[in-house]
Amino acid sequence: MTTETKDKNAKVAVNGVDVPTLVATLGVVDGNRDLAKFTFKAKGSWVAGTHSKTEFTTFYGAGGEQAHDVTQVVNADHPKVLVGGDNGPTPVELVLAALSSCITAGIGNIASIRQVKLHSVETVIEGDIDLVGIFGMDKTVRNGFGGIRATFKIKGDAPDEELEKIVQQSVARSAVFDILTNGVPVTVAAIAN
Repeated sequence: MTTETKDKNAKVAVNGVDVPTLVATLGVVDGNRDLAKFTFKAKGSWVAGTHSKTEFTTFYGAGGEQAHDVTQVVNADHPKVLVGGDNGPTPVELVLAALSSCITAGIGNIASIRQVKLHSVETVIEGDIDLVGIFGMDKTVRNGFGGIRATFKIKGDAPDEELEKIVQQSVARSAVFDILTNGVPVTVAAIAN
């Protein structure tokens, strides 16, 4: 008769994250770094006025073309005070949502890898913008945010210092935080027919 022994250091699923699969994925990518190269794609179209929609269907990653289980759609618009129909958040609000979502996802993964059970993660992200730049009234005022402030309130089964380190690690690894704080080259082509 044999008795099974459990590895006390074995990682288990927590916070809705399949930690064993995540750890295995990290190992596979470490052995083949090309699997980590992704290209995400958005296809947008104008609806009316300031309303547009963007669809996400396929992307390249993990060595080949991938598809979302369902087409993801995001509507964007301006509120009525900015002559829109309020059919979705403004594009700059979507940037705030992207930052919140990216860091929150990282918190979930990092806490799970560390086997810390989360109770809640709440964010408040604010961005200040002066529209005289967009309106062309003052060329010295930038078109985008002049500053962004993010607050993450986290509760879990770990000391406060550990929870704060999880947030700090997520910020350090956030793709959206990196894009916003370090910039990224953007090329634009206009094709008229």
